[in-house]
Formats: sequence, C-alpha cells, structure tokens
Amino acid sequence: MGFFSKHKSFQGQNYSKLKKGCMSRGEKFSDPKFPPHDSSLYFSKQPPGVVTWKRPQEIVDKPQLFIEGVSAKDVTQGQLGNCWYVAACATLAGVKELWHRVIPDYKDQEYGDLHPGIFRFRFWRFGEWLEVVVDDLLPTIDGQLIFSHSREKGEFWCALLEKAYAKLHGSYEALEGGNLSDALVDLTSGVSAHLDLSIGGYTDDFEKRKQLFKMMTKEMDEHALMCCAITPHSHEEAEMRTSVGLVKGHAYGITACRKINIGDTGLFSIFKGAQKVRMMRLKNPWGEREWNGAFSDGSPEWSKVSASERQRLGLTFEDDGEFWMTFEDFLENFTDLSICFLINTKVLSFSKTWHETTFFDAWTIGVRGHNSDRAGGCPNHKDTFLRNPQYRFDIKDETDDVIFQLMQKDAREHKQEGLQNLVIGFHIMKVEENRRYRVHRIHESVATSDYIRTRSIFLREQLKEGRYVIIPTSFKPEETGEFLLRMFASRDPDAKELIKEQPKVPWYSCVKKPVMVTTITVKNANNLEKQTAFGGEADSYCIIKCEGESVRTPVDKKTCNPKWNTTAIFYRTKPEQPITIEVWNNNMLMDGFIGQAEVTAPINPSYVQVELPLFGRRKEKSVEKEGRLVIQVYSDDDLTSI
Repeated sequence: MGFFSKHKSFQGQNYSKLKKGCMSRGEKFSDPKFPPHDSSLYFSKQPPGVVTWKRPQEIVDKPQLFIEGVSAKDVTQGQLGNCWYVAACATLAGVKELWHRVIPDYKDQEYGDLHPGIFRFRFWRFGEWLEVVVDDLLPTIDGQLIFSHSREKGEFWCALLEKAYAKLHGSYEALEGGNLSDALVDLTSGVSAHLDLSIGGYTDDFEKRKQLFKMMTKEMDEHALMCCAITPHSHEEAEMRTSVGLVKGHAYGITACRKINIGDTGLFSIFKGAQKVRMMRLKNPWGEREWNGAFSDGSPEWSKVSASERQRLGLTFEDDGEFWMTFEDFLENFTDLSICFLINTKVLSFSKTWHETTFFDAWTIGVRGHNSDRAGGCPNHKDTFLRNPQYRFDIKDETDDVIFQLMQKDAREHKQEGLQNLVIGFHIMKVEENRRYRVHRIHESVATSDYIRTRSIFLREQLKEGRYVIIPTSFKPEETGEFLLRMFASRDPDAKELIKEQPKVPWYSCVKKPVMVTTITVKNANNLEKQTAFGGEADSYCIIKCEGESVRTPVDKKTCNPKWNTTAIFYRTKPEQPITIEVWNNNMLMDGFIGQAEVTAPINPSYVQVELPLFGRRKEKSVEKEGRLVIQVYSDDDLTSI
C-alpha cells in the first residue's frame, strides 16, 4: 500500500507491449478502449462544437510532454467543470517526487522523432495503483484544445493526464463536478480530510486561527496537498464571481503558507502591531480571475514590503491565476478546505512514521445470523447496526494519534447509469481488553465519523491505551457495496476482523463448552498502601485472572487512588470458580504485590458495581490489606449477550 507499491494495468493494457508493437509496425497507437468518438466525451449532451481529434504534431510543430519541468502555473482548465481535478493537479505540481509516481519514466515518454503516440499514467484507486494507457489523440475545436491544457501551447502533459483520468472514469463528462479530496487521493495514495471553515469558529477565535495556520504550514512542509473552495448557496450562484474576484463553487489550489515580515513598514499599524503577517498563495485553475483584495497582484500593500521579502516569496504580478492573500482574508472568504496527508511513504521524509493497516470488505445481505449478513446500517438503527463488519485493534501506547479512512468504490464511472455513492461512515467503541469475538451489545462510544454521500470518510482521533472495535457502515440497512478501511497508527495495532459470534468447541474435543460469559470492569481503587518508607504513592495496575486467562490494566502512576476503567471478558466453563483481581506496583526492577480480591460473579445479566476488600496471597490470604477495589460485574448464560 506504500508509495512504491506494485501497479496493475487498467483494462489489461500493457504499456510496454503496446508500445513495442507500434514501433515494430511503424505506426502510432490508437486506443480501442477509449476511441476518438463523441461517446468518449459526453454521455448526456452534445459537444460544444464540431470536435476533431488531433495529435499534438497536428497542433504545433514541435510538441513536448514538458517544457522546463512541471509547475502549478502550467495547468489551465478548459470547457469542462472539473476544476476539482485541475486544482489538485496544480497543487501536486510542486512535488517532484509525486509527479514521478503519476507520470512514470517521464523522460522516456517525452516526444521525439517517430514517437509512437502512446503514454502511461498512474492513479491510486481503491487500494492499488492503476496504470492507464492512452493515445495522444486529443479533442479540439477550430484547432484548439477544448479541455485542460498548459499555458505553453507546445506542452501537453496536462491534456494527456486529463485524458487518462477521463478514461479511468469512462468519459470526460464523468469528470464534471467532483470532490477535491478524491482527486488528491487518486494522485497520491494519501489520506484526505475536509474542513468546513464556515463552522469552525476560525474568524472569531484568534487561537483557533493560529493553530490552523500552524497545522497547515507543518503539513505543507511535509508535502501535504491542499485545495479550497467557496460553497454556493444555490445552483444559480455556482461559478458566480464575488466582489473580491473569487468564484463560488470553484476549486483553488493552495501552493504556499508563509509568514512575511512587515516590521518598520506602513503595514505595522494596520495589522495591530504584528511583526509578521500570515499569508496564503492560491492558484485558480482557470489561469485568470484572481483575488482583488489586500495583497492581490499589484496592490499597494506590496509596495510597503521590502524588495528582499518580495524576492524571497518569488512574487510576480501576472494574470496567471496565482495570487496571495492574508490568512484572515482566506478564512473570511473560503468555506471549504481539503488537506491530503501523504503518510506511510518511503519517498519523502516525515516527522512521524506510521504503520498502515488495511481491510478490503463489503456490506452484504445474507441469511440472518450468518457471516454473509453484513449490512446493518448506521448506529441510528440499533436493532441491526451490529450486523455490520467489525474490526478490533489495540492502542499500545499511553495515547496515540490514529488516522482512519473509509472508502467505497467510486460510482463516478457509472455516472451515466445514474448510480450514486452510498452515504457512509464508521463508529468506534472501547471494548474489553481481550475481546476476540463479535460485539453483540453497543459498548462505550469513543468516536463517530461524519456520515456523508462521498467516496471516502476521514477521521483523526487521539485514543488511549486499550482495545477498540471499529464498525464501518452505510447509512441505511440493507445497502450493499464494497469498501476499503485504512488505519494509520504509531505502532502495529494488531487489527483483526471479528468473525466468530462466540467460542465454539469441536465435538471431538475433551475441552468443556463454556456455559456463561462474564465481564469484569476494574474501575478504581481507594486508599492503597504507601509503597516506600518515605510514603511514596504507587504506580499501580491490576491483573484479572479467570480459568487460566489473564488480562492486565494500564498503569496509573503516582497515586493511592488509581483509576483504570479496564474491562475483561471471560467465557467460563467453571462458574463456581472465583475470579481473582491482583493489584501490583510497577517498579523498575521487580513489581511489588499490593493486594488481591476475589469475586464469584454468578449469573446476573445486569451490571452490578461492588466494592471489595484487598487481601494478601498464599500464607497471607486471610490478611486484609489497605485499600478497597471497585469493580463492575456482568454475567449471563447467553454467550452472545454482550
């Protein structure tokens, strides 16, 4: 799944074999899988004129794939409503290593004498890199490219890459109207998040603004890709230009986050004594129609910024769609921000190394109670929710920053059939430390993602040490579809799908069948004994023991009144045997025993909280120790009751 993962040929077309065949025959490649017909352009309307498919040699004398490399300024949108894709391309253009993944062996693909007219590009789709082969027949009207193109007339990487992306989706029209985040993921294999700037309180809260800019700067330094847009309030507002020159319903690439020095300038008083101003550089894929407010091209504010500072920013005043604005103006005007985090790759250097876990699965309808019955809908549907696929994972550090992404197969390629993506999301619960079977009762909720009709859902969450279960779902029960669940954590979370409903003993085994299930929650202890002659407080933890199985709680440090809130589950064959809870002090050389308690936990299918005295062990089993242990107990002879 990493950056150098193997690729798969889209539609079975092998680039090397096709290229070799064309060169041996001395002919140019013409793609039968995406022919130069109107059907490859639109499926619901007619082209805006008489379309002629031309090769670059028929448009200019000396075509080139690249002219002086790749730049965000290259990409210009054509007569197609795919600014979401074009903005993502412009944003990606600044990261050379990533372009080499999307356009492999770019030097070998460059135009030259007797070029066979075949190109290859790679996109990340649903967990794998797909290599898409295209010919270089491009749609034109009156000799001009009608879709995406470069500002340099002789440069064609923009048009060819767009053609490959259109082929991936079935037609050019399928690219009209889309999600910035989806394009960023397709071009990087990263994980993309969406922020609604209109509800974040950023315009009013200085600290929130400060933290958001800090995060954006940090992620951009680590090669995260960003785009933004202004949500129109109605269909009529789409593509409407605001009084400050920005276009509603239109995607802009973010190409830089910087602070500029304004000390000793006339701007010092305007920005309330600040020595530096937070600035954003944006790119309009149209290559024109720029911001006309403060710090726009040629605005008087720039004359008060030193020449050295302008040079450091690489400032130019061209009608090229690229412009600067203050971070405050950015938050005041834009409503949506998409950030694509490039994680778990070996190409770029990052401050944190992530461990990636992936599951390919599906929501399916089957016989009730069978493992094919896996389409229960969101948590609103309490009677069916737990029928969905379930995955348990462990957080092994005291706390960890964990990233989750749920993706479904993109319905865009079936757009002409009227298909839509499902409304999807996921729910995370804290469960017993030794949970190995499917959950049958909703546990403590830790986090729930948004539920949106979109290709992918993102959530970043700080989780404490322990075991969790994540349940990906569609919004309604009985909705079917394939999905990919990705999880990134600092350490291997040992994630596994929960398939079995309960323990099953083979008929030939001499092992007794469990007759009841018990959960023990060790909540806390009060007034534990001091652990040193100097009155030192304990770094205490518990070990819960039942029929040969042990579960350990995390350590609660430096307190005589520790809180653990840790639960263990046991499937018991000998219900008459008591369950033991030992309390220990965590030491550098050898842990010290503090005390233990026992509980029989008979059948009682409701939660009962009890406070237990602590005793010694072995010869001191009847000696009562300092402190009391608070636990919660549940027992039932229905093994699927919890």
